[in-house]
Formats: sequence, structure tokens, C-alpha cells
Amino acid sequence: MIIKNLRYSLVLLLLPVPGIAQQKLDLQQAINIALKNSLDLQMVKNDLQASTINNNYGVAGGLPLIQATGTDNAQNINVNQKLSSGTVIKRNGSSSNTLNTGLGASVLVYNGRRIVANKKRLATLEQMSRTDLDSMIINVVANVQLTYYDIVRQQSYAATLQKSIDVSQQKLDIVKAKREVGMSNDADLFQAQVDINTQQQALQSQLLVISQDKTALLRLLTLKADSVIQVSDTIIVDTKLNLDTVLNSLLLRNPRMLAADLQIKVNELTERQTAAQRYPSLSVNAGYDYNRTEAGAGNVLFNQNNGPYVGAGLTIPIFNGTIYKRQQQVARIATYNAKIEKDIFTRNYTANTVKLWQAYTVNLQQVTTAVSNYDLSYRLLNLVLQRFQLGQATIIDVKTAQQSFENSGYLLVNLTYAAKAAEIQLKSLANLLDY
Repeated sequence: MIIKNLRYSLVLLLLPVPGIAQQKLDLQQAINIALKNSLDLQMVKNDLQASTINNNYGVAGGLPLIQATGTDNAQNINVNQKLSSGTVIKRNGSSSNTLNTGLGASVLVYNGRRIVANKKRLATLEQMSRTDLDSMIINVVANVQLTYYDIVRQQSYAATLQKSIDVSQQKLDIVKAKREVGMSNDADLFQAQVDINTQQQALQSQLLVISQDKTALLRLLTLKADSVIQVSDTIIVDTKLNLDTVLNSLLLRNPRMLAADLQIKVNELTERQTAAQRYPSLSVNAGYDYNRTEAGAGNVLFNQNNGPYVGAGLTIPIFNGTIYKRQQQVARIATYNAKIEKDIFTRNYTANTVKLWQAYTVNLQQVTTAVSNYDLSYRLLNLVLQRFQLGQATIIDVKTAQQSFENSGYLLVNLTYAAKAAEIQLKSLANLLDY
């Protein structure tokens, strides 16, 4: 175990599988692969693309509406007309044709600034999608780091077990040597063999945990679950975090907090849009019409008119059953709820940050003692083994020293991982993760 500038590192035991090529994977490679392959990220990117497309004056209703129309009706009718001059027109199977075409444009000039509010709302929704993407990136990176370092933790504990097995093998060799000269009995031999078997079973169980952790990491990387990877790294805890810095960054940089502010803004703009429905609406329209009618019989045999037109439309809402008023009241309540949700986020995130900080600082303090205990337990184990070889200690003394060594190794690696996990979660809340 190495300590340097209060940054704690756990040396790994690499356990290769014979006959199978393993792909070496460091933490940065794992993060890059996860950011490239994550399906969750792809979905959020698609949502951002949709929000970007919707952030347009046309969608907000601020661009002119231009449309062309055309109809052509052909008829075969029976005509029976009597004109004021006394002329009577009767004809069966008379054909007629009516053609109407037009090109028109309409521009909304004023509607209580509803279009302006809607455009700002669409722009804010795009910003919210970007914060969702930032939040997802942070989650992916944090999950990869936590899973990666958990593999490091489990491998480090496996290294401790392997060292203990090596001691058990030495113990067994000593017992066999003593037995050959009549200085040991079968009980010590059986006990030494049982200890090795038990520890090998524990190591196999630990290897299973490592394999399952690697499968979880492969899932986060969106790689084949049966891929064989080799994780080779150390757990180094950053001891320079400051609670005030983390809390300030939490309020200013956390994507969820930023999204809560944007949600308030969206609801306020929706409130303005709803209120704008109670104002007059003025539009200007212009266009060109062409109409042509031909008839085989009747009072008018041919009629054609065409030409441009221009006009204006004014709509003044007077009373609609207080619908607009009630919609505005509901929108105001939604804005108030969004502010409450932000306060809830602030309260919960601040409390979680303080709890993580407490765990982070306490674990760092305990790691210092755990490092010392690990070193002492390893030295004690070697000393007891030497005494056992000289006949000054029993096999039970060796087993007790082994258990103490394994427990100290387990405690050290767990405390180090707990401190690292708290660091990762603190940085993810404050948006301070490096990736």
C-alpha cells in the first residue's frame, strides 16, 4: 500500500484467464467508450436535436403563412331559366366548368406578444435539453467510474486473499517438513490443508464477484457482455475537495439545478402566452385571385375575374366563459410549483452533499489508520509464520494472524473505495468530474 501526499493508492492483483486474450482497459478508455456507445446518451441527444429543430420562429407562429388554393369543377346539368325579358332557356345535358385559383399570404402583426413569448419558451426548452444532455453525461461518467473502481476494489481484496493463500502454502510446507522429522501431527497437517482449501474457495468466490462487476462495466460501455477485459489501475482519492466550493458549484453548475431554473422560466413564458390570448389580435393579408366560369346554357355563358387583394383582420376577445382567465391562473400555479420544485432540489441536493462530505472526510481519516493496520498485520503475519517455523507459535496463531491480515486488507480497500465513491458523487453533484 502506497501513500503519497495523502493520495491513497491500492495496488492491483491481475488475475489473467489462461488461454484467453484480455483487452487492457484503463479508466479514461472506459469513459470514452461509454460516452461514444451509450444508448441513453443517444436518446438525450435526439431529444436535443428535436428541441433545436423546434426552436424556430415558424414554429412559434412568427413567420408569414403563404398558401395557394385551386379548384376546378366540371358539371353536366339541365338548365331551366326564365329571364325578366320573357326569354325562356331550357336545355338538358348542358356542360359547365368553374375554375377558382388563388395565392394568399397572411402576417400576424400583433397578438399581445404571444409569439415573442412562445419563441423564448422554445429557446428555453432547447437550453433545458442541453442541460439534460450534460446531466446524462455526468451520470454516465460517474457510473463508469464507480463500477470501474469497484472492480479495482474487488481485485485488491483478491490480492490480499492470494497473499494469505501463499502464507497458507508456506504453513503447509512447514507442517509437512516437521511431520517428516516427527515434530508435527496429522491434526496440524489436516488443519493446514483445510485452511488452503477454504481460502481457495473464498478466492474463487471473489473472482466471481470480479467477473460480475466486469459484466456490469461492459453493460455500461454497451459492449458484449462476454468480452474479456483486464482492469489495471489504482484507487487514488483526491483529498483537496472543499465543502464550500462543492456547495457553490452545486448551485451554479449542477445541470438539474440549472434545469429547475429553466423550468421556472418556461412556465413564466407559458403564463405570458396564456395571458396574451386576452389581447386583441391583428393580422394583415394579401393575395391574388383568379376565377373563371363557362356554361353551355343559361343567363351567363362566360364569366372571368382576377386581381390582387389586400386586407386586415382584427379579433377582439370580449367574453369566452372566463376560459383564458382560468388558463392564466392555472399557468401561474404551475410557475409557483416549479419554484417549489427548485427549492426541493436545493434542499435535497444540499443535504446529500453534506452527507457525502461527512462520509468522504471520515473515510479519509480512517484510511490513514487502516494503512497502518494493514502494514502491521502483514508484518505480524510474517513474524508469526517465522515463529511457527521455529516451533514458537501454533498453527492456530498463524491462522489468527492470517484472518487479521485479510480483515485489515478488506477494511482498507473498502474504506478507500468508500472515500473515492463519495468523491465521485460529490464531484458529479457539483459538475466537477473530469472526463
